[in-house]
Amino acid sequence: MITAKSVKELRERTGAGMMDCKKALTETDGDIEKAIEVLREKGLAAAAKKSGRVAAEGLVKTYITEDNKNGAIVELNCETDFVAANEDFIAFADSLAKVAVTTNATTIEEFVNDKIDGESTISEGLTALIARLGENMTVRRFVKFSLENGVVKSYIHGGGRIGVLVEVACNTESAIVEEVAKELCMQIAAANPLFLSKEEVDQDAIEKEKEIYRVQALNEGKPEKIVEKMVMGRVQKYYKEVCLLEQLWVKDGDKSISKYLAEKSKEVGSSITVNKYVRYERGEGIEKVEENFAEEVARQIGK
Repeated sequence: MITAKSVKELRERTGAGMMDCKKALTETDGDIEKAIEVLREKGLAAAAKKSGRVAAEGLVKTYITEDNKNGAIVELNCETDFVAANEDFIAFADSLAKVAVTTNATTIEEFVNDKIDGESTISEGLTALIARLGENMTVRRFVKFSLENGVVKSYIHGGGRIGVLVEVACNTESAIVEEVAKELCMQIAAANPLFLSKEEVDQDAIEKEKEIYRVQALNEGKPEKIVEKMVMGRVQKYYKEVCLLEQLWVKDGDKSISKYLAEKSKEVGSSITVNKYVRYERGEGIEKVEENFAEEVARQIGK
């Protein structure tokens, strides 16, 4: 007889999913040691062996609640774009985004211990998926937003290559606020701002930029008396490149995002402000290993 206790023990010893443990125990008439061997043969308990392989492909996914008050963004990585297009992989990524909206976790380590299907944890589900699809995978990062007055919106570009989550505050409920949030998502995806506003830019970094501009201007033979004006002009240009509120709107190069928000606030009759945003680009910052395909094939066939 297969008991809940034996299933629990097998799960703890192998990291495999509950249903896989149950099947293995049924197949071996409840013998835990033989069930472990079955799981190993299927590869479920061996997922850790793949953990050293670089996972820089994958998907960025978002989920927004119906009231547009809560939202989350996650990145799930795998090794190849082929697996990233797999239906099971996509479904798992979608489930992660839904869990992220309600999670109390503040770290990935905590997040992967959340339940993903009412029974298995994210970590257990990931282990089973790795075994099934044969690639290393990682739940890399997540963020959730929540507010009372305003909206949370998201945008996915390139089939999951880039994802954006934005929180826009406004005391007045209006379709215009939702429209603004959507436009901001598109702006962030396209222009990739590094900061929300000038106030967020590290001042030490700005001083370094000023020094660089100052040296450049002097090297161009500009008179010292106008160098400072040139430096400040270049700093302002830098702000327009890296700060969302200072950027020119991609749909209308004659107005900044700040001006766009001011105009929309006037239409609504209430201030519309950007609280925060997140932009994830799949695999950014992960060093990819360049493989020679011919050499890889040769190794596989033993030549």
